[in-house]
Amino acid sequence: MARVTLYLVRHGQTYFNIYNKLQGWSNSPLTAMGIADAKGAGQRLAEIRFAAAYCSDTTRAQQTAAMILAANTLSNQVSPLSSPFFREQFYGSFEGENMNYVWDQVGRPHGLNGFKAIEEKYSIAKAKDLMKEADPFHDAESNDEYWARIDRGFDLIRNNADLDDDDNVLVISHGNTLLSLMERYGQGKFDLSERPANGSVTRLLLDDQQITVLGYNEK
Repeated sequence: MARVTLYLVRHGQTYFNIYNKLQGWSNSPLTAMGIADAKGAGQRLAEIRFAAAYCSDTTRAQQTAAMILAANTLSNQVSPLSSPFFREQFYGSFEGENMNYVWDQVGRPHGLNGFKAIEEKYSIAKAKDLMKEADPFHDAESNDEYWARIDRGFDLIRNNADLDDDDNVLVISHGNTLLSLMERYGQGKFDLSERPANGSVTRLLLDDQQITVLGYNEK
């Protein structure tokens, strides 16, 4: 495959972001600020020529992708490919619940209060497994289930025969996914206590062997 640079943009702010609700496979509309987030990212990336674009099949990601590409006159032949492989982590029966409440429920059996305490004692990866354990339906994605799906998204890009070395690819991503990528590939170089901002850009170098982080949460 080609060696390409991925520009991962966190979708614009949504109402569930404002309400502090878990929003994985569930969805809520972009706010006025969320539209501004997307348009701002579009302005910052307007001079980047994208050879392809991908996003999850949630409307918040699709709308963000559309606004970024609309501002980019160098990529006017590119249409985003939507796929469930690029969705955020699935939170199972906790979808749409208050974020602080859920992470307290997840951490309490282990003597921990909240996501930060779980992440500090264990990891973001372990937090996924603990959520699956705490979910009464056990539908929340485990760490292995999550990465099996996300890796299929990267393989979708790797298998794009139209991409050439040094091409740029736009990917609309999600907050916890970006944190998870930094934990897995960031080699401890990035502050994971700071959530990526809506509309921020994270850059990865992707080839057939590995993923290398070039930049995180750039605004």
